[in-house]
Amino acid sequence: MTAKIQPLSVIDPDGSANGYDPGLSEQELLHVYRSMVAVRAFDEICLKLQRSGRIGFSIPNKGIEATQVGAASAVRKTDWIFPSYRDFGMALYHGVDPLEMMHNMFGNALDSARGRQMPVHFSFRDPIKFVSISSPIGTHIQQSVGAAYAEKLRGSDAAVLVSFGDGGTSSLGFHSGMNFAGVWKAPVVFLCQNNQWAISASVEEQTASVGFAVKGQAYGIPGVTVDGNDVLAVRKAVSEAVERARTGGGPTLIEAFTFRMGGHSTSDDPSRYVPKEVFELWEKRDPIQRFEKYLEASGLWTPETAAATLKEATDRVAEAARVAER
Repeated sequence: MTAKIQPLSVIDPDGSANGYDPGLSEQELLHVYRSMVAVRAFDEICLKLQRSGRIGFSIPNKGIEATQVGAASAVRKTDWIFPSYRDFGMALYHGVDPLEMMHNMFGNALDSARGRQMPVHFSFRDPIKFVSISSPIGTHIQQSVGAAYAEKLRGSDAAVLVSFGDGGTSSLGFHSGMNFAGVWKAPVVFLCQNNQWAISASVEEQTASVGFAVKGQAYGIPGVTVDGNDVLAVRKAVSEAVERARTGGGPTLIEAFTFRMGGHSTSDDPSRYVPKEVFELWEKRDPIQRFEKYLEASGLWTPETAAATLKEATDRVAEAARVAER
């Protein structure tokens, strides 16, 4: 599948960044990289835990790392995040300990939800305002608008980032949330992760419009389509939208065109509805490998760096799983 509207892109195939300066130090760029690798490590270990019957459920994140981490890098810890369940990276980027997330995966006594939520339904007050993930599709969208409007009434410059999948745009919450955000000029950034499948329903079965970003026009909200596998392009789009929100410009709808390289959840078999050649195509567009090219061109990455980063992330997540299970 290809995007119907040419998405914003920053990182070229050779690793250069089109002259765009993300405004990040070398250490911050490496933190972005480590966060993306940590998402994949967390994802893969959770899949193994579920397949071995040690946890009941998980949500694959492979292929969506750039969208999550790029967006997270554009908000402050004093802002609000209303995540979807495919947003491990937003928590990890802002310093949430994988152990705290694993407590939720096992639903143990140290789980922040005290076992009252399904696995993958994280919520944290510290180090960032990470509001509880909701299973009902789209219900958190209008909640995010309410939080954003409350911050506006307080005179705060805090912004709100709300994330949802392409399937979420078919929910009542999406349309009512967009409508009131436009009317109130609420400081909220809507991030649609267009991973092209709402469980087994394709985008073509989901909407007749040329994309999802254009839906903002009906509500007086500007829309932006971005390459969701380009972490710096996502950061650029979200940073500009957040700045607009902080300065009274109101909301923005961002469509991140990406692809989930796995099932909707561990209860799902994507091979039953996604053609094999589509997976093969998107494997070549791996967002982590793409960012590695950028870091290599900047002198910040080597194959040894990759191996060490993956080992560190895998060891940390595996240890978190062992502790949480005990």
